[in-house]
Amino acid sequence: MALYEHVFLARQDLSQQQVDALVEHYKGVITSHGGSVGRVENWGLKSLTYRINKNRKAYYTLMDLTCPPAALNEMERQMGLSEDVLRFMTVKVEAHEEGASAMMQKREERSERGERGGFGDRPSRGFGDRDRGDRPARNFGDRDGGGDRGPRRPREQAEGAAE
Repeated sequence: MALYEHVFLARQDLSQQQVDALVEHYKGVITSHGGSVGRVENWGLKSLTYRINKNRKAYYTLMDLTCPPAALNEMERQMGLSEDVLRFMTVKVEAHEEGASAMMQKREERSERGERGGFGDRPSRGFGDRDRGDRPARNFGDRDGGGDRGPRRPREQAEGAAE
């Protein structure tokens, strides 16, 4: 039997229990056709890059499948008919990954760094307190040609233009 990684996106207005019920339903489809489902990871509610069917967010779920192609086709057919599933993608793999997926590893790293996002003990600074390094402060009020760009040249008029 072939090995697959399958990711699907469920609508944002579903509850986590409804998403789990979808996973159980699709597990049943795979097992009834002689396949098996390995790891199942719920990546949670994430923002979409662009709207899909008026949804700005979706629940992402990863499933590792070991099944014949007929089982996969039936599951994908049912997902295509379901209004709760926005998108899905299946990739054939040589071997299933051991341990957590890259998405789950990122989530664990974020939780280890803490709530601030990994900036350590750096003090919080406001927007105006940024370190500008060796650059001089820019003065946008001086638009007469001074500043660090040098003097402005007069604008040349096109030939034949009225003076």
